[in-house]
Amino acid sequence: QIVKPSGILASNTSSLPIGDFAGSSGRADKVVGLHFFNPVQLMKLVEVVKTDATDPQIFDLCKRWTLSVGKTPVSCKDTPGFIVNRLLVPNLVQALQLLERGDASMEDIDISMQLGAGHPMGPITLADYIGLDTILFILEGWVKKFPNEPSFVVPTILKQMVKDGKLGRKAGQGFYKWNGDKRA
Repeated sequence: QIVKPSGILASNTSSLPIGDFAGSSGRADKVVGLHFFNPVQLMKLVEVVKTDATDPQIFDLCKRWTLSVGKTPVSCKDTPGFIVNRLLVPNLVQALQLLERGDASMEDIDISMQLGAGHPMGPITLADYIGLDTILFILEGWVKKFPNEPSFVVPTILKQMVKDGKLGRKAGQGFYKWNGDKRA
């Protein structure tokens, strides 16, 4: 009602289905996902997400627009987590399960992925950085929608940390202690 009928509706969500927005928009053909990564000024990737109803010309226009603002677009369908989070979140779950079982310390898990896999930060640090409540919200939504998907599980340790208010960087305490954006 606020946007002209010809306007494109884009969501920056990282986990909610774009089709849910499209279905209630009254203009499903003009709804896309434009998932920018944080910090936006440093991260070059944008996932451009289409639903079955997205007009191909609108989709192509959005991809060209991301190029015009200096980003690299990747095309993806409206699937849980799109591309990056679909790969990333189960990786975070595996790291938390290693920690939960006592198979490795959080420091060893982090340094292993940094030095062994070339990641800029380890998965436990990344979980704290994203926000443990955010990861829990994403996982619970995926589990609800896809209860039989084996990679969508909620580690007990994650639920307990959120219950205890240890939400990560934004709370000053998660798996690690934080002082602003830096681990303490």
